Amino acid sequence: MAGTKTPAAPAAKKSTGAWVFWLITGLVVLGCVVAGMVNSGSGDDDVPAPTAQERGDTVPILQRSTDSQGICYGWVLEDYYSYSYSDPLSVGSNLGDGVAVEENPACPRWVQVDAQVAYTSESSESNDFARIDVTGSADISTSQLLRIEQGLERFGLTEDVFVDDPGWAITRAAVTLPLLAAEAGLVEPAATPAVDAATPAPLPDASSDLWRDRWGYLLAAFGLLLLTGLLVAVGLWQRRRQLRKEAEGGKAGGRTPTAPRQPAERDARRTPEGR
Repeated sequence: MAGTKTPAAPAAKKSTGAWVFWLITGLVVLGCVVAGMVNSGSGDDDVPAPTAQERGDTVPILQRSTDSQGICYGWVLEDYYSYSYSDPLSVGSNLGDGVAVEENPACPRWVQVDAQVAYTSESSESNDFARIDVTGSADISTSQLLRIEQGLERFGLTEDVFVDDPGWAITRAAVTLPLLAAEAGLVEPAATPAVDAATPAPLPDASSDLWRDRWGYLLAAFGLLLLTGLLVAVGLWQRRRQLRKEAEGGKAGGRTPTAPRQPAERDARRTPEGR
């Protein structure tokens, strides 16, 4: 009959709306969790250690200087926020990669450069910074060590350079120690200048931390946009399906429209006698 109603339509609309709502809510929560996990594990605040090539090139230079001058040279690189409870990021000397000169019986006289570098997150109010010290055995005076430490800046080894590339800076500082020790009067100049023998790589170009710190959030936002497009497509498909069911229900209820009678048919049946 023409007045028959289809009871399934309101229930389908309510069910579809609830399904879409909970799906969107779940996806938003999932996106936030994924973004947090990606950024927390990205290692953006980790201080990089010297590469294997940088360490491998530094050790032979220090060995030649030690053989010529009779004093040990080394380096120590630490993460400022973890140096008190974890091992240094990098330790090396003329004795080899990973071998320290401090309190080493093989090195009664020694000089080493110590650097602590701190990386802070983009949201922090603190800036990245570095602290550089030159330490030595008990027979070396504080004034001599301070003179060596101040001499590092003449080679461009400032705190900013240690922040930009800690691995390169710490190994570069180590190979300058023989020359600076000679200038400070600790030893005689090396037979072969250690600084000239070094072939350090150039400093990398400075870049912004914007993409480094936020790429996880951008990836999550892009994923949510794709999912939103998918939800819109599913919603349109559900709507067309609902309209198709309503149309089929109308036909089953006897509401098939009939074509109206054309006036031309009525006029054709009239005759002049019927007027």
